[in-house]
Amino acid sequence: MKKITKRFPGVLALNDVSLTLKAGEVHALLGENGAGKSTLIKVLGGIYIAEEGEIYIEGQKVTIDGVKAAQENGIAIIHQELVLVPHMTVAENIFLGREPMSGHFVNSKKMTEDAQQLLDAYHMNIKADMLVGKLTIAQQQMVEIVKAISFNSKILVMDEPTSSISDKEVEFLFATMRNLTAKGVGIIYISHKMSELEQICDRVTVMRDGEYVGTKVVKETNKDELIAMMVGRELTNYYTRDFLEPGEVVLQCSHISDGHMAKDASFEVRKGEIVGFAGLVGAGRSEVMKCIFGLTKGYKGEIYIDGKKVEIKSPIDAMKYGIALVPEDRKQEALYKIQSVRYNSTIEVLGSFIKGIFVDNAKEEEITQRYIDMLSTKTPTQDQLVGNLSGGNQQKVVIGRWLATDPRILILDEPTRGVDVGAKSEIYAIMNELVKKGMSIIMISSELPEIINMSDRIYVMNEGNITGCLDRHEVSQESIMKLAAN
Repeated sequence: MKKITKRFPGVLALNDVSLTLKAGEVHALLGENGAGKSTLIKVLGGIYIAEEGEIYIEGQKVTIDGVKAAQENGIAIIHQELVLVPHMTVAENIFLGREPMSGHFVNSKKMTEDAQQLLDAYHMNIKADMLVGKLTIAQQQMVEIVKAISFNSKILVMDEPTSSISDKEVEFLFATMRNLTAKGVGIIYISHKMSELEQICDRVTVMRDGEYVGTKVVKETNKDELIAMMVGRELTNYYTRDFLEPGEVVLQCSHISDGHMAKDASFEVRKGEIVGFAGLVGAGRSEVMKCIFGLTKGYKGEIYIDGKKVEIKSPIDAMKYGIALVPEDRKQEALYKIQSVRYNSTIEVLGSFIKGIFVDNAKEEEITQRYIDMLSTKTPTQDQLVGNLSGGNQQKVVIGRWLATDPRILILDEPTRGVDVGAKSEIYAIMNELVKKGMSIIMISSELPEIINMSDRIYVMNEGNITGCLDRHEVSQESIMKLAAN
C-alpha cells in the first residue's frame, strides 16, 4: 500500500500512509485508537475507497473498489467487531454468498459437511449446524477465523483476534497462523497486547494520528520504544494505582446463581477498592454481574447493600441502589451506533436535563463535554455518530455514560478490551481517581497483568463457582491460573 489518503467529513483519517507485507510473515500494525489502523485495513478490504494512493499485490497494481474485488485478490479480513449473522448457522455464516448449489437450490447437507470438516481440521469444538447466536463471543471469534481461512487467502488481516478468546484458544490461533505463514500467506496482525508481538510477529509498523510513524523488526525493538512511537511520548506510569485502606462493605452477594453459567458466587466489595474477577472464558464472571445488575430474570441468591438485603429485578432497581454496569460487548449491549456521541453519553440521565416537555440543551451538552474531557475521548464534535469513532473511543463514551449516573458501585466488564496502550493508561488513572473518591469498582478482565496491578483483591472463578480470593500482596499469574483451572 503506497501513500494512502482517506478523508471523512471533518476528519483526515489517513494521511500518506504506506505499508509493505511480505509473503509468509506476520506483520503487526500498532497504534492508539484513532490512529487509523482499522481505516487502512478497510481500504485494503474494499470497504472504503481511498482518495489517493495505490495498492500492489505481488508487484501488480490492483484496483480494490469493493469487498468482492478484495476477495478476488486473495484478501480476507477478520474485523475487530464480529460481523456474523446470529440467526444463521455456523455453516451458513462460513459460506455466506458462496453456498454450494444443487441446481437452483442451496445444498445445505454439503455446506454443513464442508463447514464441519473445516472446523474439525482446526480442532474447533463447534458444530456446523449450531446457530451463531447461541455461541459465546470466543466461539464466534473462532468461526470468524475459520471463515477467513476458508477463502484460501494470500493476505489475511486479523484485527484484535485474541481480544475475547482464552489462552488455550490463543495458543491454537498462533499455531494456525504459523501453518498459514509456512504456506506463504502474509498476515497483517492488529493487536494492543504488546506481549503477543514477540510471540508471533516478524515486523511491526506503527501509526499515529492517521500517519505512518515507522517500521521495526520485532527482535530489534522493545516495548518502551514502540509505546513511545505510538503515543509520541514515554508512558512512565502505565498502571496508576494508589492503594489506600478500603472502607466498610458496601456490596455483599451470597450464592448468586443463574441456573446456567453462574452456579455459586459469594463475595463482598468495600468502599474505595477495586475488586478484580479473573477466570477463563466461560467461567461465569459476566453472568454473575448480569444477575447483580438485574439483567437476568429469576436468578437465585441474596444481595446486600450497606448490610441491608435488597431486591434487584431490573437495571432500574440496580441504578436506584447506585450500581452501574459497562458490559463486555459494547457493540451489541451498550452502543446506539446510529446515534450521536451526545445521545449515547446522556441516555441514562435524561431526567437531569429534560423537565416535562422542556429540554435543557446546554445542560445536555455540558454533561457530554464533562466526560469527553475526563476520558480524553477523540471525537470531532458531540454530534458525531458514535459508530464512526474508533473502538477505544466508543468504549470511553460507554464508560462516561455510566459515570454520569454518579454510581457508588461501578462494574467494568473487560474495560480495556480493544483499547490501545495510551487509552488503557488513561482508563487506569481514571479508575484510580474514582476509588480514591470512595467509589467501589468491580473489574472483570482476561488480562492478568491488568488484574494484578489494579486490584486490591481478586476473586477467581471456574465453571460458575468462585474458587478463591487472593489479596494483592499474595497474587501472581501462577496463583490465579491454578484457581482458574482448578
